[in-house]
Amino acid sequence: MKKHIPNTITCCNLISGCIATVFAVSGKADMALLWIIIGAVFDFFDGMSARLLHVSSPIGKELDSLADDVTFGVAPSTILFAELGIMEYPHFLESFRTYIPFLAYIMAAFSALRLAKFNLDERQTTSFIGLPTPANALFWASLVAGGSQWIENWPWASVLLLAGICISSWLLVSEVPMFALKFKQWGWKGNEVKYIFLATCIPLLILFGILGIALIIAWYVILSLLTKNKTDRPAPSNESGKQTEQIANPS
Repeated sequence: MKKHIPNTITCCNLISGCIATVFAVSGKADMALLWIIIGAVFDFFDGMSARLLHVSSPIGKELDSLADDVTFGVAPSTILFAELGIMEYPHFLESFRTYIPFLAYIMAAFSALRLAKFNLDERQTTSFIGLPTPANALFWASLVAGGSQWIENWPWASVLLLAGICISSWLLVSEVPMFALKFKQWGWKGNEVKYIFLATCIPLLILFGILGIALIIAWYVILSLLTKNKTDRPAPSNESGKQTEQIANPS
């Protein structure tokens, strides 16, 4: 029975992503965000259980990537699809209203590409190369759930969302090093960036609520870019355990 536990948890992640997508289609971004978070929890524990039980397998890695693309690629893209379908547009874009929302799914394609690259890349054991798909999904879901009133009432917000989709898609597959919250030791030296990041998370959540999640992810990207020379350089890995793409534990 134990060999089926990790894949069962992965399937729970997949189901969570499907539920998030349904809520996204219905325009309920807050519920979609909740199910993306639930999916992220399952995503954390499937890899952990595979390593603890020593039951990793090639099918587990493929299933994990499929589940992640649904939960962290299709679901946030559908949230944007729904939002782009109801928001105001500048006059020059109004005639393209029917087609523009479908551009959100470009991000789902790039999420799939990132996950495929991650499965083949043996460098990402202590840090990431490019933006992790869970971080990208949480950014967009919380941005729409927490800032929909502002987004829907400002016509030029549609232009910013489209630009954001392009930037996110590039970040997902970029060679930009980004730190992971994985500690080799608990001292300040060598962990400065991680402690600075963690120290700012709680104030942002308290001050901005759901929108604070989006601000935390944006701060994560900015801090990674500002300190990329200090980010742990990715090293080759010879681990045979199941890989899962998580901010806290990339291996």
